[in-house]
Amino acid sequence: MTASPLPKPLLLGHRGSPRQHRENTLLSFQAALQSGLDGVELDVRRLADGLLVVHHDLELPDGRALNTLLSADLPDDVPTLESVLGWAADTGAYVNVEIKFEGARIDDRVSGTLRAVRAHGLAERVIVSSFSPFVLRAARDLDAGIERGFLVHRPYRFGVDLMPLVARKLAVRALHPRFHLIDEALMTLARAEGWRVNAWTVNDPAEVARLTALGVDGLIGDLPDVLLGARP
Repeated sequence: MTASPLPKPLLLGHRGSPRQHRENTLLSFQAALQSGLDGVELDVRRLADGLLVVHHDLELPDGRALNTLLSADLPDDVPTLESVLGWAADTGAYVNVEIKFEGARIDDRVSGTLRAVRAHGLAERVIVSSFSPFVLRAARDLDAGIERGFLVHRPYRFGVDLMPLVARKLAVRALHPRFHLIDEALMTLARAEGWRVNAWTVNDPAEVARLTALGVDGLIGDLPDVLLGARP
């Protein structure tokens, strides 16, 4: 079966709808979907015993590092990746899964994430993203059929522009630049390479209008009402 084409621009709640509810929680994700967005962006981390959980920071508000905790220590308000992917499968939400990392060594969080995506039948509705080329390379090698997005927060120019070189090497499907990096030159490059461009974190109506006019493929932001300004 051929997957349905993605809406353009695809509108994703950044960690859900974080101005309404605590970020990276099922309540926040559901609020983003109910507002009219197409899905959500979320962050994955790994506990010491391998459980994958949805949380942005390495540390909990009480200072405990997630990579030192066991499953039994996990607070009730931190969802597991399994529970969130189950929600996405039930609701039809599109999900941008950002895999967090604490170093260059790749552990089983990449393989575990990809297995969970496949197990929930979400390979056509998930893109795995990371700032780490090591994470993206591991994802490519383990399951090239699940799309990958290269997160970019600053120019990578050291005599030459390294971003397209890395993106080509990793065979990514999309670039995920911070919104201020996106201009006509980047869009021209992306079109030539066949990359989608998904912008983050877009909370200004003027930026929504600018990026939509440039033809970006996705907008990720904290404010659903602002993102929905991209729709006629």
